Amino acid sequence: NPEELGSPRGAALSSFFAFAFGSAIPLLPFLFAATDKSLSLSIALSAVSLFIVGAILSLFTGRHALYSGLRMLVIGAAAGSATYLIGRLLGVSLA
Repeated sequence: NPEELGSPRGAALSSFFAFAFGSAIPLLPFLFAATDKSLSLSIALSAVSLFIVGAILSLFTGRHALYSGLRMLVIGAAAGSATYLIGRLLGVSLA
């Protein structure tokens, strides 16, 4: 029913803030202390965040929280791995 849908503006704003917040999580270790452990901490924070988001989504999908959390984690890890490999092929490094 089209009358039950939210406004496009509200959807756009909530999407913007969700992406902005989510993209800030892996950057936090580099913003506060760029050390040799920043990359590992960034990966760990991202993994935990992906799992939590997946588990929360299970409230809306009716799936088991563990399944949804692991599914989101695997998809995020695949996307991160692809990004890493593309950067590696292009010669990008953190140092």
